[in-house]
Amino acid sequence: MSRARLVFAGTPAFAVPALDVALADADVLAVLTQPDRPAGRGRSLRPGPVKQHALAAGVPVLQPERLTGEADRAALLELEPDLLVTAAYGLLLPPTVLDWPREGCWNLHASLLPRWRGASPIQQAIRAGDHRSGISLMQMDPGLDTGPVRLHAAVAIEPEDTAADLHDRLAVLAAEVLREALARRADGTLPAPIAQDETRATHAPRIRKDDARIDWTADAASIARHIHAYNPWPVAFTELVDQPVRIFRARPIELDVGDTAPGQLLTGRGVPDELRVACGRGALSILELQAPGKRRMTASDWLNARPEWRG
Repeated sequence: MSRARLVFAGTPAFAVPALDVALADADVLAVLTQPDRPAGRGRSLRPGPVKQHALAAGVPVLQPERLTGEADRAALLELEPDLLVTAAYGLLLPPTVLDWPREGCWNLHASLLPRWRGASPIQQAIRAGDHRSGISLMQMDPGLDTGPVRLHAAVAIEPEDTAADLHDRLAVLAAEVLREALARRADGTLPAPIAQDETRATHAPRIRKDDARIDWTADAASIARHIHAYNPWPVAFTELVDQPVRIFRARPIELDVGDTAPGQLLTGRGVPDELRVACGRGALSILELQAPGKRRMTASDWLNARPEWRG
């Protein structure tokens, strides 16, 4: 089969390695990405990473606000691609767009479908304590990540992985999966799509900032996973010693905290240089945190600046 003519749809940094593969291994007719959004202190409009990468490569960029109206998708439908390939595009594709490319639409989804369909698969996999995640190359249908899967590739989730750590590994893996898919399409060995098992489906809803609030009555291991799942955004938050803090990294400790209430400091009880907090079961050693308006710092730097916290 000839080299694929495709439109690539993506917005954030996650999609950039896959875009690089598309540019190298296919003929990219255009890049579809979300409109520029306000960012930074000045809230000026800023292009997303995929748009910046596409412009640097000299590829036409399309940025409709939505794809639900004829005018919004008119420029897109003038193209005649074999495929539309999406990776973290961020907008649902209506049936008119799904049916438009000759060979349909592929989506590179950051989970091993049908587990974690939806907007936050990386975060939910870490929160749930999954031992592995991966990339699914899905033939898209009108549902939310419900289409049949052509290729899977897995990676291990390490005990102290944050969402940022797993995101970066999966972005590289998505590019590798797309390279394999394009090569196998060309030589006629691309597997037929296999329907997902609906009985095994789980859902990964869009994250809200308040989701990152820490519940200290939970066990220490689940709180550590919660913290890592929301690093780098929206970042787990709580109050310690009546002070609001954001926590970026932590480690659970098997410890009998006695009658210490969840959320109370244990620092100073034989470990003056470690920032420990009682949980519903066990304790949490905080490794990296931040006070409002201050820089991120290690627990030891935090305690050096606040000797009264040593107990």
